[in-house]
Amino acid sequence: MKPTDVKAPEYFHKVVDCQYACPAHTPVPEYIRLIAAQRYTDAYMINWESYVFPGVLGRTCDRPCEPACRRGRIEDEPVAICRLKRVAADNKSSIADRLPAIPKTKNGKKIALLGGGPASLTVARDLMPLGYSIDLYDDQPAGGGFMRSQIPAFRLPEEVLNEEVNIILDMGVMTQFNTYVDSLKSILDKDYDAIFVGTGAPRGRDLDLPGRKEADANIHIGIDWLSSVAFGHTSTVGKKVVVMGGGNTAMDCCRTARRLGGEDVKVVVRSPFADMKASPWEKEDAQHEGIPILDNHVPQEFVVENGKLAGVMFEKVEAQYDDNGKRSLVPTGEEPVFIECDDVLMAIGQENAFPWIERDIGVEFGKWDMPVVNEVTFQSSNPKVFFGGDAAFGPENVITAVAHGHQAAISIDLFCRGETVDQRPAPGVTLVSQKMGIHEWSYDSAVEDDKRYVVPQAELSRTLSDRKLEVELGFDAATAFKEAQRCLNCDVQTVFAEDRCIECDACVDICPTDCLTFEVNDTDEAQLRQKLKMPASNLAQDIYVSDNLPTGRAMIKDENVCLHCGLCAERCPTAAWDMQKFYYSVTKAGQ
Repeated sequence: MKPTDVKAPEYFHKVVDCQYACPAHTPVPEYIRLIAAQRYTDAYMINWESYVFPGVLGRTCDRPCEPACRRGRIEDEPVAICRLKRVAADNKSSIADRLPAIPKTKNGKKIALLGGGPASLTVARDLMPLGYSIDLYDDQPAGGGFMRSQIPAFRLPEEVLNEEVNIILDMGVMTQFNTYVDSLKSILDKDYDAIFVGTGAPRGRDLDLPGRKEADANIHIGIDWLSSVAFGHTSTVGKKVVVMGGGNTAMDCCRTARRLGGEDVKVVVRSPFADMKASPWEKEDAQHEGIPILDNHVPQEFVVENGKLAGVMFEKVEAQYDDNGKRSLVPTGEEPVFIECDDVLMAIGQENAFPWIERDIGVEFGKWDMPVVNEVTFQSSNPKVFFGGDAAFGPENVITAVAHGHQAAISIDLFCRGETVDQRPAPGVTLVSQKMGIHEWSYDSAVEDDKRYVVPQAELSRTLSDRKLEVELGFDAATAFKEAQRCLNCDVQTVFAEDRCIECDACVDICPTDCLTFEVNDTDEAQLRQKLKMPASNLAQDIYVSDNLPTGRAMIKDENVCLHCGLCAERCPTAAWDMQKFYYSVTKAGQ
């Protein structure tokens, strides 16, 4: 193998697994250390720079960072990265003096944002400090998009959402709420310099089953029903409720139904429990509130008696998997299952709907009637029109929408300045030694068992009687410190200097995970991985290969299982190993 180029910005980025897994590439270990030091405002601003909504995401993020967390390779549970974000948001001081200045003299360019959700708001946050004039159109009465209409208040209090949305709107965004845009051509005719479409995936899927039309009054599309509850149009539900679907929207529907008077609420899903799309913690919260989840039930018919919904008939199935892991749901042959109910909430998926985009304005549509959007620049076939969030590639989550918004803002800025949108700015990267003297380090990361701390919740009797009462209470300062200390500081990298190594193998002897090997580098990567002291089986993570040493061997390190403990650097008699803090930040528009 060729020696590893540790100066390439993406090499160590990939080693910081949590940051690499985050769509917005937030410097996770950096803000966790600041939380441990009780520098909450500093930690909040690192988050705000990356994903704009730390208080929102500290409560609602899908947490792609946590399954990637290196702590999960030692113990069952990763660091509670998401809930530590909330600690910073809940304990910060005023950030007014840290916000970017908005130029009073504009740059003459005018941008339209369609939709007031996280993607559009991120575009506004990035472009307003550059002097752009921005008009935002949304059919809701306030900003936030699906963060406001589809995430229940018991998970995301309205005051938290309002604070972080208004930080952006108060930059001078001209808002036109309660305004449904029914024609993209009409917006193009207003002569904007660029248009960003961040309208989400606003249509919930339906089921065309026997009895659907007859029972229409008591069958509700999940996302529409949640929106109706959020804006106060719906305040009650039947005592017996069936929620159909296995995603996070289904979990929000069933938990909301319990708070609106549902006494017997059941979630019924086609797939096995383990295959459900809902996050594990979302399923746990629903079950904690007494809501059973019935898996392997395929709906067959809405049963109507005397002109009114009486219940739903289901067929029992079992999952069978072929050699490629593809799943088939096969009927078990058991008797159909009838579940009595007063109301059905259908949360079986969302899809995009673009009836308002004319097909003769240069915006090309492709598979699934989705706009053709460049995955890097977020530009459509009409160079003035950009897409992001769920509107670009289908339903995802808040953090992905924010990441789209940052990249679309870069493209819009380049486009408006007459530059090619394909020239993406390089990330900001630093790599700095943590050595302070011969035996002194500013870095310490002990390797020890440290179980994840549980986030406390309000009493169930109280939360089920008030749909706006937040369930999770968040960590207190002492528990936040202990949870932050579980972080293994994966951004402090082990950097090897061949010219200092005397090949004493002391680092190999002391390594607690056997991730270091000195071996002749005379085979391809697949063979070399198997020759290591502990075979490197995770092909998704690189191995670190040095230049050849005097004996003809090379230092080879499996980055996958390294705990960044620093023992190799402490033990090395010649300082061939150094612990260097790596900082990676995604460059934003205008930077």
